[in-house]
Amino acid sequence: MDINLEYYKIFYHVAKRRSITLAAEELSISQPAVSQAVKHLEGALGCALFVRTSKGMRLTKEGEMLFSYVQRGYELFMSGEKKLSEMLNPESGEICIGASDMTLRFYLLPYLERFHEAYPKIRVTVTNAPTPETLQHLADGRIDFGVVSTPIAGRPSLRAVPVRSIQDVFVAGRKFSELKEKVLAYRRLGELPVMCLEGTTSTRRYVEEFLAAEGVRLSPEFELATSEMLIQFAVRNLGIASVVEDFAAEYIGTGELFLLRFEREIPKRELCIVTDERIPVSRAAGKLLDYLTGREAAGKDEDEMV
Repeated sequence: MDINLEYYKIFYHVAKRRSITLAAEELSISQPAVSQAVKHLEGALGCALFVRTSKGMRLTKEGEMLFSYVQRGYELFMSGEKKLSEMLNPESGEICIGASDMTLRFYLLPYLERFHEAYPKIRVTVTNAPTPETLQHLADGRIDFGVVSTPIAGRPSLRAVPVRSIQDVFVAGRKFSELKEKVLAYRRLGELPVMCLEGTTSTRRYVEEFLAAEGVRLSPEFELATSEMLIQFAVRNLGIASVVEDFAAEYIGTGELFLLRFEREIPKRELCIVTDERIPVSRAAGKLLDYLTGREAAGKDEDEMV
């Protein structure tokens, strides 16, 4: 069936605004032209798409079904146009990043501050989610790139660039001070009230896999949504918190918390910038990636040498 796609565009706007008049204003065409396009589309499809009422245009059941498909397709076209415009304009546009609380706080923030000062017209939004969700957002094309912590479930198109090391630790408050000078075996954790992140975060999975290799299976006293909450619970002596050391550094410095020592450290992990080679990166996002990976500074150095 060969139907002018312009009819579907007009149908979308009439259905969205529930009005011939408002759709005509939005499209900058005449009301008769909008009405004629709707009639042509209804004739070609062989059914009524709208019911005319005193309050405007109401979709029929057939119209509602068709709109559910047209809406997705038309808005996807609009997103594509917007993305193309952003790719062609390095000085404006929008960048969407996926990041967790940890990667945002301990890596991204100072870069975002400098980038915003250099490119104030580029809008940056951050989708806050743990590593597995961020990787899914990247696969779905909802973000330009992510900053996540390893381990990362690999896909052939995924490219991960390590940018910073992190250390998983166990910390405790003054109530557990008898453990402070001891070197513990990890099996001792089975006798202690351990607190972990909830869900399937990369941090939780990594620590559990390491402990499983040590023959230890945790039964957490508390499972909490954020590392900051774990720290606050540990400060109040509610248990031994499994966190990345950066979250506890301030409290270790004041003496409110201390690091538990074990026969061997949990191996360090990495914070990584992840991109998907299937998804083109806009010029604006490329500039931010240059900041994050140091290529921006390298470029400036080369310019100064010329």
